[in-house]
Amino acid sequence: AVKMLRLEKYKRRRNHRIISPPALHPCGNNRRAVVTEHLISVPIHRTSSKKQFTYGNLPSTTTKEEEEEGGDRMDIYFTITELIQNESDEDFFTKTLSSLSDLTMQDCAELYVQRCNMKNANDMILYLQGGPGFGCAAPMSGIGLSDKSSWAAEALSHGFKRVVLMDQRGTGRSTPITKQTLQRRFPDLFALDGHVATAEVTSKFATAAGDDSEVTSTIAEQLDEWSETQPDVTARVGVSLGHAVEYMSNFRADNIVKDAEAVKDTLLLSASSLSLSLNDDAEEEVTPKPWGAALGQSFGGFCMMSYLSLIPHPPKICLLTGGIAPMLTPVYDAYDSLWDRVKERNFRYYDQYPGDITLVKRIVRRLLSENNPVVLPSGGILTARRFLQLGISLGGSPSAFASFHSLLASAIVSDGVSSSIVNEEDDEDIEFTRAFLKHVDSEQPFDDAPIYFLMHESIYADGPNSHSTPTDWAAHRVFTDRTKTPNEFSFGLTSKLNSDARPTLFFGEMVFPWMADGDFAEVSGFGMKALAHSLASKDDWEPLYDADSMRRALANGGPCKAAAAVYYDDMYVDFDACMKVTARGGPLEKCKVWITNDYQHSGLRDNGAEIFTKILGMAKGTIRTPS
Repeated sequence: AVKMLRLEKYKRRRNHRIISPPALHPCGNNRRAVVTEHLISVPIHRTSSKKQFTYGNLPSTTTKEEEEEGGDRMDIYFTITELIQNESDEDFFTKTLSSLSDLTMQDCAELYVQRCNMKNANDMILYLQGGPGFGCAAPMSGIGLSDKSSWAAEALSHGFKRVVLMDQRGTGRSTPITKQTLQRRFPDLFALDGHVATAEVTSKFATAAGDDSEVTSTIAEQLDEWSETQPDVTARVGVSLGHAVEYMSNFRADNIVKDAEAVKDTLLLSASSLSLSLNDDAEEEVTPKPWGAALGQSFGGFCMMSYLSLIPHPPKICLLTGGIAPMLTPVYDAYDSLWDRVKERNFRYYDQYPGDITLVKRIVRRLLSENNPVVLPSGGILTARRFLQLGISLGGSPSAFASFHSLLASAIVSDGVSSSIVNEEDDEDIEFTRAFLKHVDSEQPFDDAPIYFLMHESIYADGPNSHSTPTDWAAHRVFTDRTKTPNEFSFGLTSKLNSDARPTLFFGEMVFPWMADGDFAEVSGFGMKALAHSLASKDDWEPLYDADSMRRALANGGPCKAAAAVYYDDMYVDFDACMKVTARGGPLEKCKVWITNDYQHSGLRDNGAEIFTKILGMAKGTIRTPS
């Protein structure tokens, strides 16, 4: 009876819900797929040194925090895609689960779990998306389900009955992190936003390349200064800042993979599983039930490495695409190499579209002008440095160059005269099209997904004694060190050179402290700026990776198999740093690696079916790569 009560309490705390009627989708080739949308509740904070509870078949990852009544919780959203196999399936999804007016969302979830009656997770595959900070692509609209249309469709053709797409904590339809939600949770953090100008809160790292403005003070020094005139408000801001940093520290891969375990464990709480909990057979109680497989794209691959490091029973098959974390390379060195890759990608772009060299120089000169700042629809400022951040898209799909060229071609209001003619006297008269300004906002997701800004470099911070902790705006530090002596990235200089041999270069996937100086409205203001700098200087991050655990999991005869697609020309994840991790003696030495330059970073999106089939076969040993 005690065990049953504990299990029921666990289910109530998890609060599994199906939040909308199932959606059926025709997929061709006599296939129909059904998508169900789920929410569960998980603790925001988990202690690193947890005591594990095993109440019968209660999940082995359950922590004390999850069993206590107290503690803040958040929702995790996920979808499950599966194929309709027979009339019974169709009746269940179209009749039973579609009666949301007669059933609670919790009732629907309970019916779903009982009908699936999964004894294990062998036929489920989990997807961990890139980021950090973005929700997962939705089935059908973002990931095709027709035969050969995507990796997910291919997974359903390779014996996996259910594809689970999870919005990582803080993203998508999980409990989100935005400036609005942070203002609601930590109102005191933003108490000084209306009292101080942006220029006053420039910290020691915030001087933009090419900008000669003087550094004023650190965040702590600025708070000390304001405490003399506004002591009460400043004190509240300081306390709230500490709480906000602690809160945001929970939104990394270590907790993401534990959320994924919570999703799996919730789906395994069927009636048969509950009956096993009453069995006193200790061997039955501790039987591992890992995911049958998991696929991690980009940052999702980093999460996969955390899975192998931190979770006792990681997925049986671990697949990584464009996502091997440079855990053996200091973050400064990793970005130093990535800047070189960004430079090469720029040159390839200009080789294909040489006419854009002059146009880009004109745009940068206009944006460097102090007259007539260009305000974006979002309220941010289109500075030269923000414009150059558009280069993040150059490492995407095969159409990235053409799309980028089209964007630049739409930038300037045309009066019938070629906008690419160099005439310095006309630069300040350039007027940007409204369509271009809207497109800039949509291409740069930092306002809508502030985790991508706030937590971006923290994915490299592997514990308090790591060579990458604190991260201290590593990408910006490399940029600043490189441009102390004028070079290709000195955009203030190259934009003035009337020479196609010295183009102005765009940036890559990097974040900078000046983004909170007004360039991006939703990450600006003292509160967001102080939070960003405090996270960048944080030196007590929890570990993300454990080389020994990874080796044990992937050892010959071990519980896991792994394969990875590594893109030789990847502009986002450094190839050389990847090779250190997968080399003999490295943490992922038993991970089979397919190296290719047929794809850029978005290979999984561009040809997901082929890539998935190949690396799945590699992991299973049915495809001999490497040869």
